[in-house]
Parts: sequence; C-alpha cells; structure tokens
Amino acid sequence: MATFSSKADYIGITGSVLCIIHCLITPILLISSSLLADRTLRIGFLSLDYVFIGVNIVAVYFATRRASQRMVKVGLWYFLGLFAGALLLEDVHEAFEYLAYTASAGLIGFHLLNLRAHALHHAH
Repeated sequence: MATFSSKADYIGITGSVLCIIHCLITPILLISSSLLADRTLRIGFLSLDYVFIGVNIVAVYFATRRASQRMVKVGLWYFLGLFAGALLLEDVHEAFEYLAYTASAGLIGFHLLNLRAHALHHAH
C-alpha cells in the first residue's frame, strides 16, 4: 500500500488526462466509427466514465492520506465531487460535460500541487 500511496498523484493525473481524452474523442467516434454501432461496444465505451470516477476516488483517497497541506486535501475532494457529479449528470445538460472538463483539470492541478508540496517537504 505504501507504494500505491506514493503513486496516487500520478495515477490521479493519468486518470484525469485519460478521461479528458475519452470525453473529447467519444463524440467523434460515435459519429464516424461503425465500430461503436455495436450496442455492447458502445455501452462499454460510454461506461468508462464510471471507471474514471473509480480510479479518481482511489487516487484522491490515497493522495490525501499523505497530503500535508489542508488546501490540497480540500481541493482534491472538492474537484473529485464536482468531477463525479458532472460525469453522472452529463446526459442531463451539455453544461455538465464542460464542468467535467473543468473538474478534471482541477484534479490534475491539485495532484500536481500535492506532488510539489511533497517534494518540497521531503527535500529538506
């Protein structure tokens, strides 16, 4: 578990970046690819949102366990909640899709802040 805790920020950043890429290419693939015409593949591809939520929950949990700054802890949990809520509600209104992008970028930023704070704290 200690190894996972030390990599939590990298996992969170990777999960958020992959989610952004997934969200950007999904409309293109749905329009242009016959591959996603198969109902099973389409549902599986669209269900990746839940995987990204799960990965980010685990990453934020372990990242905040070792975070030294309260602002970073609060920011990670805040953006995780925003991220999960926006992904779950993106079918309600397109604004939630843009909110998900923003929240994903916020997660990336706070994971980077956590990495920086951890590096500075352990550099002394």
